[in-house]
Amino acid sequence: MPWSQGKLVFYSSVVASGTCTLTYYLIQKAFSKASYYQEALEQLQGHPEALEALGTPLNVHCLRLTDKYNFVDIAEAQLKIPVSGPKSEGHLHVISSRDAPFQRYWEGGTFRRSS
Repeated sequence: MPWSQGKLVFYSSVVASGTCTLTYYLIQKAFSKASYYQEALEQLQGHPEALEALGTPLNVHCLRLTDKYNFVDIAEAQLKIPVSGPKSEGHLHVISSRDAPFQRYWEGGTFRRSS
């Protein structure tokens, strides 16, 4: 039994949107498991001034993948991680680099509170 054009368009759009959603989720998971991401959050947890400004517990939100400040290549990673707490919210700016492709990233990060 052939499908009508309307059903074909509908089911194709459902499959396409599901695929896009799954891809977005998998990219978010890949970023959150990366060493530069994890080490930056560990540094934030150990920074008393940032914890005082945000309050505890900290909530880490999803990266905006379309943000021009989120950039990763073979030698450098640059991220803007949204974080919040009971008192305030802000972004953890992370810049990590490495000398050769399969070496560890060197961390450097700053926290900026949103106005």
